[in-house]
Amino acid sequence: MTTEPTSLGGRRAEQHHQVTTARRVILADDDVLLREGLASLLERSGFDVVGQAGDGAQLLTLARAQAPDLVVADIRMPPTHTVEGLEAARVIREELPDTSLLVLSAHVEVEQAMELLAGGRGIGYLLKSRVVDVDDFIDTLERVANGGSVVDPALVQELVAARRRDDPLAVLSAREAEVLGLMAEGRSNAGIARQLWITEGTVEKHVRSVLAKLSLPETDNDHRRVLAVLTFLESR
Repeated sequence: MTTEPTSLGGRRAEQHHQVTTARRVILADDDVLLREGLASLLERSGFDVVGQAGDGAQLLTLARAQAPDLVVADIRMPPTHTVEGLEAARVIREELPDTSLLVLSAHVEVEQAMELLAGGRGIGYLLKSRVVDVDDFIDTLERVANGGSVVDPALVQELVAARRRDDPLAVLSAREAEVLGLMAEGRSNAGIARQLWITEGTVEKHVRSVLAKLSLPETDNDHRRVLAVLTFLESR
């Protein structure tokens, strides 16, 4: 099991998705095949995989030693296969607040996702099944590394289906709810506009309406968007 930093050296010069300064990433998953596959994918996409771990303790040791730009970790790892990855993510967020976190899960786990997303910027929750779409996965990594908050669409869909009574989002129109769902997926106004085939100006109007109807405090717009997503998640 690899726990030492991995140097990519000249290999990055041959990659198709070259970046000026490669983002330094640590991967943590007890599934060696998946972990190695992710490492290979990230290296080909211009990331610098500086370490791999098979459990939460190894992840913390590597994170403290490397202070990476991004950590990608499975929620369930040895020894109990419950929330080791999530617990390690909490510690990393406290000790290394500039390190972005993307947590992977085999199943939709609402409470863990909500707790994770409440931790601020540069945090994502993604189902492992989403990794098969390479372009979307790399885009998600970039958004999280850039400080965005990303929620798996499957989680959004489950919450929409589960929310039927005493819904604080009932004040939203169907289109506003749709816009909020796409916000929860981490999409920008431009990305929402492309998805819904409407103008970016129309999206901005819907976003302002959502924030107003949810009675969110007047703070910077990015933070209000995160609060809107958390309201969405908490309204199960």
